[in-house]
Amino acid sequence: MGRGKVELKRIENPTNRQVTFSKRRDGLLKKAIELSILCDAEVALLVFSPSGKAYHFSSHDMDMTIRRYRNEKGLHKMNNHGVRTIEVWKNEMDEMKKTIEILETKHKHLAGEDLSSLGIKELKQLERQLRIGVDRVRSKKWRLLSEHISLLKRNHKTLQEEHTILQKKIKLHELLNEADEYSGLDSSDHAIQRFIPDGQSHSPLNMNQLGFSNN
Repeated sequence: MGRGKVELKRIENPTNRQVTFSKRRDGLLKKAIELSILCDAEVALLVFSPSGKAYHFSSHDMDMTIRRYRNEKGLHKMNNHGVRTIEVWKNEMDEMKKTIEILETKHKHLAGEDLSSLGIKELKQLERQLRIGVDRVRSKKWRLLSEHISLLKRNHKTLQEEHTILQKKIKLHELLNEADEYSGLDSSDHAIQRFIPDGQSHSPLNMNQLGFSNN
């Protein structure tokens, strides 16, 4: 029998609720990672537990992804008069400066530098990001290798076909040479046959039959 439809409602038991949260959270993070790898998608996931603890995953920089989302939704558009105040420009400059600092720090971390300030949680996240990057590099490498192998196979097939054609030409040339040699021998036999009386064999050759005397 199939499983019955599960009614979605708040789990009242705190222990069961925490266990379910942990399982669903891990499953959601796994799906987000798979989506970013399989589809080369830019994914940002942010989850807060009932106790207020934050869990997140980002295939790229989280702040840049959030900023991209805000831009896509028009949350950074100009005011009704089309004039942006100095405060807005200052905030954007501060955000850009912060983003640059984050990117520089992240670059150092990815290079294995300046890791002393990272805790277990940050190191695990960095390890996960490196694993995703390695998977992408391997996927790209195997795709290029596959294309190169396919090209080599096509070139090998072409060379085999050219080799077969060349062998046939050489064989045909040899047969033509043999035919020319046999043709020359046949012509000599016909020339000798004209000097032998009718009804007599010309092999072995008798000089008297050709009208020559031994004297």
